[in-house]
Amino acid sequence: MAAALLRLNGNGEFATDSAGIYEGGLDPFVEIVMKELGVSMDLHEPKELSSIDISKFDTVIALTPEAAIEARKFLPHDGIEFWDIENPSEERGGRDAILESYRNVRNELANRLADRFPEFHEKP
Repeated sequence: MAAALLRLNGNGEFATDSAGIYEGGLDPFVEIVMKELGVSMDLHEPKELSSIDISKFDTVIALTPEAAIEARKFLPHDGIEFWDIENPSEERGGRDAILESYRNVRNELANRLADRFPEFHEKP
């Protein structure tokens, strides 16, 4: 979600990519809450962090402690930022509660990106 939000509002000023510790499929709830903003995730390609040359990036934002540890293997510590964001996939409850959890994460990411990158100005 973070990379898609940055691409959406970054006006092409940022080179972005997204990866996880483990390659997996696109979460359908991510697709739903991003589509609410008019963002299609159709071109998103889930991949592993090890498949990206992160040395080409000035900043890597890790959203899990495990991702931060893995990223530090490839980039100096000062290039890694860890944002302690709730994992919406851990929400238990009905569909509405799960979607609300994903929306909250989406909005928190958008706000943090806007604060971190002043050029990124649109907050939901």
